[in-house]
Amino acid sequence: MTPALTVVYRDDRLVAIDKPAGLLVHRSDLDRHETRFALQLLRDQIGQPVWPVHRLDKGTSGILLFALDPAAAAVLGSQFERGEVAKRYLAVVRGHPDEAGEIDHPLGRMADEYGYRGDNDIPQAAVTRYRRLATVELPYRVDRYPSSRYALMELTPLTGRRHQLRRHMKHIAHPIVGDATHGKGRHNRLFQDKFGCHRLLLASVSLGFRHPGDGRPVVLSAPPGADFADCIRQLGWTDHL
Repeated sequence: MTPALTVVYRDDRLVAIDKPAGLLVHRSDLDRHETRFALQLLRDQIGQPVWPVHRLDKGTSGILLFALDPAAAAVLGSQFERGEVAKRYLAVVRGHPDEAGEIDHPLGRMADEYGYRGDNDIPQAAVTRYRRLATVELPYRVDRYPSSRYALMELTPLTGRRHQLRRHMKHIAHPIVGDATHGKGRHNRLFQDKFGCHRLLLASVSLGFRHPGDGRPVVLSAPPGADFADCIRQLGWTDHL
């Protein structure tokens, strides 16, 4: 039996879930073998249609927002398009980045796992702010050094480009652990072998927007999933959750 999705918020216009890593939001032509989707599972679970207003990558866990009617979907979709939604993520990255900074690096359009792609490849403005929360140095040789460094990061995208956080962290040479596309396979395998971690270590932990009904501010939050939290615990960073 399929486990129920965790609902973190619901009213008569909206519902938000804590999406587990490995679950697509909806059907994809690029991932045809998948048979389970958040949209379908949530619809069946609550017994009414739902409209996704944004997407999370398949490997990313965390807060995923749906509307319960087309009008609410249109209002929320516009907020995402205009960059009015406050998003906060946690990630584990390779290396020790600066304590805080901003990545202002345009990104070309690219297809994602849902098959979406723009009409051209002209780079679009993309900005991500980051803050380093914790660091660790492990006594394992992965590259040319006898030890390996990692950091727990808070990432705040100010724009919404596809794979923005993953591409931006790669751009500053601190890729997210578990990222098979933009990361480093040797570091991903270390986390698999030493910590039993087989996922992308990126989680959407906070989402702030205006309610489509009366415009009041809504801020939703959810801790990283159990698999993410277990890795954090093994790295000695539990206090930062």
